[in-house]
Amino acid sequence: MESEIKQAAAIAAVMQYLKAEEEMMAMQAMAAFAVGYPPAAHATPPQKAWGISGRQAQMQIRGMMQMKTFK
Repeated sequence: MESEIKQAAAIAAVMQYLKAEEEMMAMQAMAAFAVGYPPAAHATPPQKAWGISGRQAQMQIRGMMQMKTFK
C-alpha cells in the first residue's frame, strides 16, 4: 500500500514538472514572437546526409556486434 502511494506521488510530481516545462516553453515562444523573431529562428539547422548516413552505419554495426554477428 505504501509503495503504491509513493509511486502515485512520483508520477504526479513528474506530470507536474512536465506541465510546468511545457508552459515555460510556450511562454518563451510567445515572448520571442512578440519581440519579432519568427518561431523558426530557434530551430536546429538541417542535418547533412553524410552525417546521417554515417550515424546509421555506426548503429547498424553496433547492433550486429550485440547480436554477435562478428566473431
